[in-house]
Amino acid sequence: MIARIDTLLGRVTMYRLMALVLGALAVVALIAGAVGQLFYTPLQLGLSLVVAIAATMVSSWVFALAFRARAHLESSLITGLLVFFVFLPTASPQGLLLLALSGVVASASKFVLAVRGRHVLNPVAAAAVIMTVTTLNLSGWWVANPAMLPFVAVGALLVLYRTRRLALGLTFVVISAAIVTVRLVALGQPVLDSLWLALGSFPIVFLAGFMLSEPLTLPPRRWQQLAVAAIVAVLFSVPFSFGSVYSTPEIALVVGNIVAFAFGQRRSIRLRYLGTRSLTPSSAAFDFEPAAPLRFRAGQYLELTVPHRGVDSRGSRRMFSIASPPADAAPAGAQLVSVGIKLSQPSSSFKKALVSLEPGAVVRSTWVGGDFLLPSDPTVPLVLAAGGIGITPFVSQLAERSRGGSRPSDVVLVYSVSAPDELAYAPELSAAGIRVLVAAPALPPSLPENWEYLGPGRLTAEALGAAIGDLASRRAYVSGPPGFVDHVATQLRRAGAHRIRTDHFSGY
Repeated sequence: MIARIDTLLGRVTMYRLMALVLGALAVVALIAGAVGQLFYTPLQLGLSLVVAIAATMVSSWVFALAFRARAHLESSLITGLLVFFVFLPTASPQGLLLLALSGVVASASKFVLAVRGRHVLNPVAAAAVIMTVTTLNLSGWWVANPAMLPFVAVGALLVLYRTRRLALGLTFVVISAAIVTVRLVALGQPVLDSLWLALGSFPIVFLAGFMLSEPLTLPPRRWQQLAVAAIVAVLFSVPFSFGSVYSTPEIALVVGNIVAFAFGQRRSIRLRYLGTRSLTPSSAAFDFEPAAPLRFRAGQYLELTVPHRGVDSRGSRRMFSIASPPADAAPAGAQLVSVGIKLSQPSSSFKKALVSLEPGAVVRSTWVGGDFLLPSDPTVPLVLAAGGIGITPFVSQLAERSRGGSRPSDVVLVYSVSAPDELAYAPELSAAGIRVLVAAPALPPSLPENWEYLGPGRLTAEALGAAIGDLASRRAYVSGPPGFVDHVATQLRRAGAHRIRTDHFSGY
């Protein structure tokens, strides 16, 4: 069941899923308003929705032209929907004008409140702070309503699960709800009533699922993300004031954004395209040279942006694990940043644009992060399991561990492919000198030394246990498509593995 959910969600990009969920919540709000479950009328909600989206998307396009950038319209749509949920709905001309101004400010923040091409603050939170402090248009967070809570909770769960940030959302929700509940109990409210009021009338769940989780304003490491979630939760739920400025959800989020920015990659990443190399009949490596040294750890991924015409539903941004080693482990000379990509057919507009890049073209990456990292102690025994192009993070990690001519200590790689000729990065893996177990429909024509054929069919606990006798003593890492990762992680547990880390190639 989980594998099916992962596979289904993996077909939708994060931006598309966010837009779909927020759009569905807007429809729910219109229905709730029509049946009297919200304070606002369908006319107020409908006009506000149209104005918020139109103002945000048009202004994003204008600012992109002014700053010689390319507008990301799907991101603008998401921003417009968030503006709709954060600012109070209205049908008055003046109110709609101020709502439109709020959308314009949110769009402007992406370009004006940016450092080296990367926006620092959540655009809607930034707009809410500016509009509220100036008293032009007060934020209301009207989406925090008991009638909306079940739908908001389901939508937030989908987004957080798809982005693998359930721990982030749960940390924020638990801390915020606990503090707000304690405050309300101290005022004389019963415990259960206080908890329901905290979740139903405070934007705890909405902020966790749709704003705190924004990838561009999160730090790269999981522990850093959890720390930011805790900081935002405390600022969100404990009242404070500085002069005439009082605590609000948007101020809490903006402070968290600033802390996250201090943790992360604090500049836009420009990559010059060098060319492509064939890996297998259906996959290729794309090589880039960063304009400035790129800091990352082996096993992490980047979000690559390739603007192009005729963008399809998959969008113009995609996450890819980095297959090349970090700069300090790379050979002398210019740093190479390489990603391995499966070129399935029919291909998305993104991959078509990537394939058509001319050497010398410059693309951007907006984010580098991830926690799919091997233990710092190189003597820890490992079993690595890769499905198809999910081999890429392991290629980077093994290259890093092989620097200086040394060999990784006790590592076994289980490599599952859809055809005998789909073994990508075979020379690099062979050079690492590790034991490799290949699962493929048929025996590959030739296998390097230390490589063994496990046979056809899906990997099972019995096959893994028989091939790796000391599996229970090894730390396990699984990378690949969601269905593969879920299945193999389950089989590894059945075979005796206890510590398993996973890297789902969702939305690939």
